[in-house]
Amino acid sequence: MNSNPQLNLDRLDHATMVIHLSGNWQKGLNMPDVYELLKKLEPEQVRIVRIDASRLTGWDSNLLTFLIKIKEWCTEKNVEYQDSNLPEGARRLLNLASAVPERQGARRESQKEPFFSRIGGAAEQFVASVGEIFDFLGEAFVAVIRLITGRASFRRADLWLFIQETGAQALPIVSLISMLVGLILAFVGAIQLKTFGAQIYVADLVGIAMVRVMGAIMTGIIVAGRTGASYAAQLGTMQVNEEIDALKTLGISPMEFLVLPRMVALALMMPLLCVYADIMGILGGLIVGVVMLDLNPIVYLNQTKAAIGLTNVWIGLFYCTVFGVIVALSGCLRGMQCGRSASAVGYATTSAVVTSIVSIIVATAIITILCDVLGI
Repeated sequence: MNSNPQLNLDRLDHATMVIHLSGNWQKGLNMPDVYELLKKLEPEQVRIVRIDASRLTGWDSNLLTFLIKIKEWCTEKNVEYQDSNLPEGARRLLNLASAVPERQGARRESQKEPFFSRIGGAAEQFVASVGEIFDFLGEAFVAVIRLITGRASFRRADLWLFIQETGAQALPIVSLISMLVGLILAFVGAIQLKTFGAQIYVADLVGIAMVRVMGAIMTGIIVAGRTGASYAAQLGTMQVNEEIDALKTLGISPMEFLVLPRMVALALMMPLLCVYADIMGILGGLIVGVVMLDLNPIVYLNQTKAAIGLTNVWIGLFYCTVFGVIVALSGCLRGMQCGRSASAVGYATTSAVVTSIVSIIVATAIITILCDVLGI
């Protein structure tokens, strides 16, 4: 049967205090309080603390923890520590524990960074990020030039795969969102136009809005959340798995092999998706016009045809082509900038979507102002 650990203090002479340890010093038993022991030693003015472990019947790491605290107290108080009759294994482990002192600064200390230091760090990161963006755009431009001259190296099968993923597989979500947008535009317009008996002009409202800008913007946002995020996640995972580093080691340009086919696929598919989104939006407006306003479908379609000009169509297609390039570049940029951890992939995906949508809105504003200046 295991006996509980015990300790006794014995003054050997005026300067020496002996700590007698007995019993079984193992986990699960009632251990003596080391701090109570140290309080008893404080007023004694001892110069030597000697450990007597001759009557120990068992020990484990609890004994070592107890002795380490006594040894630290002795070091702090400039008291000599003696443990010559400890069990050999315990003495070796105790010496090993105290052989390497704690490195200064090893413990993480919470320290609040000054306000201006945070601002300076954010400014440095912003400048570095702008530099990386311009470097990426320059490399993408060079890759496009090499594609035009027939010197770009990438697999044609990858290009067809990306065309399928960004084109045909995106039709269901584009159909749903575009038709709902057309329904909403027609419904809001119908409420106002019915007041003046001008319900037929719902066709003009929906047709011009969808063909000129709304179809392109909604398609761009859908593709940003669907395809841009996918590009960032794919390239980010390749960055984590060091596949991009392997391509560089083999002398293959990641920009041409990975980014260029994705960018070409989106630039080709986005105008087609935009035309499809325009048709679905007009169909949504037609449903509201026929069901809610009792308009003749043929009259509605003829009014839409008369309202929409080729200028609006070409402007919408130009919008969507620009949006396709923006989404591809944003997704690939964030993927190539991804760190080497799983959380970094998630951050890159989120950043790609945010960057794409913000860039689409900014590009829309710029193109709209240019069209106004040019009078188209």
